[in-house]
Amino acid sequence: MSLPKISEVRDLSDQDLDEQIAAIKKQLFDLRFQKATRQLEKSHQFGHTRHRLAQLMTIERERQLAVKTTSDVEKE
Repeated sequence: MSLPKISEVRDLSDQDLDEQIAAIKKQLFDLRFQKATRQLEKSHQFGHTRHRLAQLMTIERERQLAVKTTSDVEKE
């Protein structure tokens, strides 16, 4: 499995982005639980999932900053 591309994330709507962040966080929790109980067979999944979460949260933050910047410009 290859790592997901960030261009795929940029095409998501805000609602889809929030839903995927929640789903990835739940998946990470499950993977941590499996790791703690030594049931995790594919250890690379943990890294891939963390990478995907970082991508999603980066895009979310970029959008927050873009909204803030436009609202600051409009105030002037």
